Amino acid sequence: MTSAAFLDLAIYASFLMVMLSLAIAFIRLAKGPTLADRVVALDMMTVSIIAVCGVVVVGTGEPALLDVALVLALVGFLATVALARFAERRDAREEDSTNG
Repeated sequence: MTSAAFLDLAIYASFLMVMLSLAIAFIRLAKGPTLADRVVALDMMTVSIIAVCGVVVVGTGEPALLDVALVLALVGFLATVALARFAERRDAREEDSTNG
């Protein structure tokens, strides 16, 4: 097996595994049952999409998607932080309403 054929095989296998992780994360996002499950699933989907960008960059040799992956990583991080703060405040409001 030549190195080019092995690289092609590795790229296809990587793409399939990343797509499988994306599908599993989407199922968890849809089923829930809690907000924390959905936040973690959304974060996993973001990481999987970043991995897809990386696999495409390796496969095509076009580095333009690295910028997309970097911006997506930053937006994904900010979204995770925002959702975590939202969940924390929601839990605090629920505690106040049950205690008062």
